[in-house]
Amino acid sequence: MSSQQDLALREPARSLAGRVGHQIIHSTWADRFVSVATPVALLILWEVAARGGFVDTRFFPAPTTIASSLLDLATSGTLWTDTGASVGRLLAGLALGAVPGIIVGLFMGLNRFAKLAMEPIIAATYPIPKSAIFPLFLLIFGLGEVSKIAIVAVGVFFPVAINTAAGVREISPIYRDVGSNFKAGRWNTFRHIALPGALPLVLTGLQLASGMGLMLIVVAEMLGGNSGLGFLIWNSWQTFSVGTMYAALIVISSLGLLLSLAMVEIERLLVPWRKR
Repeated sequence: MSSQQDLALREPARSLAGRVGHQIIHSTWADRFVSVATPVALLILWEVAARGGFVDTRFFPAPTTIASSLLDLATSGTLWTDTGASVGRLLAGLALGAVPGIIVGLFMGLNRFAKLAMEPIIAATYPIPKSAIFPLFLLIFGLGEVSKIAIVAVGVFFPVAINTAAGVREISPIYRDVGSNFKAGRWNTFRHIALPGALPLVLTGLQLASGMGLMLIVVAEMLGGNSGLGFLIWNSWQTFSVGTMYAALIVISSLGLLLSLAMVEIERLLVPWRKR
């Protein structure tokens, strides 16, 4: 084949690749535009409805009013103090609940006796609303920090344990057979087969648990706290400061988004082979 014929064949392929690449870029920008434009349009609609008197601003203040309340809270330092208190309790509860959850889930996935012993207990206690047992925690631990961290830890434990056990059970038997053929002991089986194999579902459980923990810490601060975002919402309700209430809700929503993005980034680093 001559060089002119080869060039003639390559030119349409390059043109097609260029058109496909342009379509992909255009589609990506269109998706991003829709993702950003939709909430912005809803905020503008809300603002117009509030200023036009179509909604009761006592309960649905305009977004600009909420933004003003958020700015006032940030300027006074109240927002940072309460947010810091909630985040500290949340992270402590996540650590105290996730570590035992991973350990128990791994044992349930690897050991038949552990599965038979623990599965009925988890199945019976998991459906109990964690907010319903918070008064019991208040009786045991008092109104201090321990009761709030404990309720988050309990809520985190269950999704992490259940997902970890499911992750171990989904490991292909061929990997265990390879470990058995190479005379891998329990520790090496745990370290090189069970934990890496279960890691994708462990991280999924942690992502679910972080959202659960955020909800529980807000409830705990509402019922038995004198600081934190939950307390800020409850105090705003008592004083009918609706703008402050919405501002706290925005911060909670932002924390949830940040936690979700952090878990996605951790998954990208620890489980690069798993594609979303």
